[in-house]
Amino acid sequence: MPKLDLNKIPLKTGSIYPAPYAAEMGGRSSLRLGDAGGLTQFGANLVILQPGAKSSLRHWHVNEDEFVMVTQGTCTLVDDDGEHEMQAGDCAAFPANDGNGHHFVNNSGAEARFLVIGSRAPEETAYYSDIDMMVNIGGGKAVFSHKDGTPYQEDETK
Repeated sequence: MPKLDLNKIPLKTGSIYPAPYAAEMGGRSSLRLGDAGGLTQFGANLVILQPGAKSSLRHWHVNEDEFVMVTQGTCTLVDDDGEHEMQAGDCAAFPANDGNGHHFVNNSGAEARFLVIGSRAPEETAYYSDIDMMVNIGGGKAVFSHKDGTPYQEDETK
């Protein structure tokens, strides 16, 4: 049956970011809706942010488009143009290779949720706007490095 039972989809927590950045993702979780439905051409995730949590480090994708719609509560979109409050029904779009680093922060006192839909390129590079880090994704593996390509060491402090 195509209808997804959200109660049967595992709640994903944690981060693939290297230390110390993984610790910044506390209070963020997601339901991998597209994976649960067997989708392969694009991803669809319901991201859940507890008060004070953020969705990710500010980033942008080279090969993948992203579309976001707030479904519950209030989030603050932080991008290269500043901070933008978004409420249920508000949408944002991030075309591939646009260079507009973005993430969402829950500055409210209540849980917030948003649906994010993104293309799935066979190979992807993403850049992190506020730190010297990038990630290359391919073959099911994410490799973090500095923006000049130097391997990133998890014990580095910034």
